Order: sequence, then C-alpha cells, then structure tokens
Amino acid sequence: MSLDAVVTAFLKTVCLVVYAVALAGLAGWLRDALASAMQLIALVFLSFHALELPFVFGYVRRYPGPLAVSVVLTLLFGLLHWMPLTRK
Repeated sequence: MSLDAVVTAFLKTVCLVVYAVALAGLAGWLRDALASAMQLIALVFLSFHALELPFVFGYVRRYPGPLAVSVVLTLLFGLLHWMPLTRK
C-alpha cells in the first residue's frame, strides 16, 4: 500500500469520526459544548463538499459505480474521493 493510499485512508477515517461524533451529539450522548462544536465542524465539512461538487462533477462521473454513490462519497469525503478519479 502506497503512502498516498495510507494518508487518504487516514483522512477518510478522520472525516467519518467527525460525522460519527456529530451524530452522537445529536443523539444526546455528548455534553452540549462538545456536541455543538462537532456538529458545526461536520456542517462545515458537508457545506464545503457540497459547494465543490458542481465544480468537480466531471470527475465525479468517472466513478465506476452508480453516480448517486459517487455524489454521496463526494459529499462525505470531498477531494479525498474525487481526486483519485482525476488520474483515471
């Protein structure tokens, strides 16, 4: 496994942890301050990824699976999903 793949996998894991902690805050499993902070961070992540989607849609379409899956992956991971598609 290349260093690039390891770093990408790590950063995707960080994204998933941010979303999971934000959801835990919505479920009431965290203190209010931490829950609010993590929900704000998750909202910023999702907002930036949604804003980049129209600009990189040509690359998002290169995903070998269904387009809807590629859009969801772009919303979750942003350039971590579509950047490898630019090399294809």
